[in-house]
Amino acid sequence: MDVIIPVYRPGAELLELLKRLQQQTIPLGKIILMNTEKQYFDLLTAGTSFIQDFPEVEVHHLAREEFDHGGTRHQGVGYGDGEVFVTMTQDAMPASERLMERLTDGLGEHVAVAYARQLPREDSSVLERISREFNYPDTSRVKNAGDLERLGIKTFFCSNVCAAYRRDIYEELGGFIRHTIFNEDMIYAARAVQAGYSVAYVADAEVIHSHTYTNLQQLRRNFDLGVSQADHPEIFDGISSESEGKKLVAQTWHRLKEEGCRRRFPGFCVQCAFKYAGYFLGKHYNRLPRNWVLAISTNRAYWKGQ
Repeated sequence: MDVIIPVYRPGAELLELLKRLQQQTIPLGKIILMNTEKQYFDLLTAGTSFIQDFPEVEVHHLAREEFDHGGTRHQGVGYGDGEVFVTMTQDAMPASERLMERLTDGLGEHVAVAYARQLPREDSSVLERISREFNYPDTSRVKNAGDLERLGIKTFFCSNVCAAYRRDIYEELGGFIRHTIFNEDMIYAARAVQAGYSVAYVADAEVIHSHTYTNLQQLRRNFDLGVSQADHPEIFDGISSESEGKKLVAQTWHRLKEEGCRRRFPGFCVQCAFKYAGYFLGKHYNRLPRNWVLAISTNRAYWKGQ
């Protein structure tokens, strides 16, 4: 089993991640790092015994303009040969040595991809904790086309923060989309579901991963999300994302009341407004001036040649 990790400006956190991967209960094959901008990686490893400490690690460098959320990961998959491969991000930390064991156990019959539960960091805000609970509950489930009417867009939900893939199905479906601004994991999951396969959420396979974004960062991130949906109407047309947002608002209000933090709700509503504004602008990016698009998007390299 191989692990593919896109890397950019790595720090000590990456070294800790690699150590925890070495401690997993099932043996790993290659750990393939797709590193953007060689000089930053060299700064981390200069004067260290990196090669000796991590003999299973294989590093491939690329220029910043070459990075693509789907294409770079697909390239990394090609460097491995395991029947199963796992994608991770450099800031996702295995919560236990049984992460890989539990995650790959989720790849049952007809399951194309299994993704892990994301736990908030200790310093996360109450709003971030509620968001993680909403998207990554404590109950596992397997989703397929039969769930579309009930779950809507949540049927396609998947995260390359930590996800295991069966290589045979991956190759059959053509792998990750080669050029996308964002959302390559969900696009792949949707195509797998459309092809008759399932997507598994494995709640007892846990990684520690969360962020604290400013409102402007949320707007820009959701802009890219909206663009990814606008660019793939064959997947997202007719499937609303707004209903999930309404459910999150209701759950957040309920949880804030439980924790005696109702004063945080107005700030949460402002955050939601920024998220929706970004998403709405991204869905209609074709109507915006190009300089607006470049100013809002977090991924300027995507727009070269567009």
